[in-house]
Amino acid sequence: MKCQLVLQWPASSIKDYDAMIEIENALVENLSAANDVDGHDAGSGEVNIFIRTDDPKRAFNEVKAILGTRDFWVDARVAYREVAGSEYTILWPKDLTEFKVT
Repeated sequence: MKCQLVLQWPASSIKDYDAMIEIENALVENLSAANDVDGHDAGSGEVNIFIRTDDPKRAFNEVKAILGTRDFWVDARVAYREVAGSEYTILWPKDLTEFKVT
């Protein structure tokens, strides 16, 4: 799989970490075989879930369908990059101008 899709949102508590694990598990159970949940990390006031895929836009559409209207979307940021690259292409929110994983 040539791309890494990153779901990211602010987190600062065990409750936030538990919510991230719940979201990750929902994705593991429901994403199509064309996508692979590749883990998560937490720190620096944020959490990230990493998904390997060949079609990041399609994977993001699947993620939106699986997660529906969960509260985390308010602060979520979503971007992707080629696995061997470092430049992110932002998918969400549309007006976001910078994305990085810290």
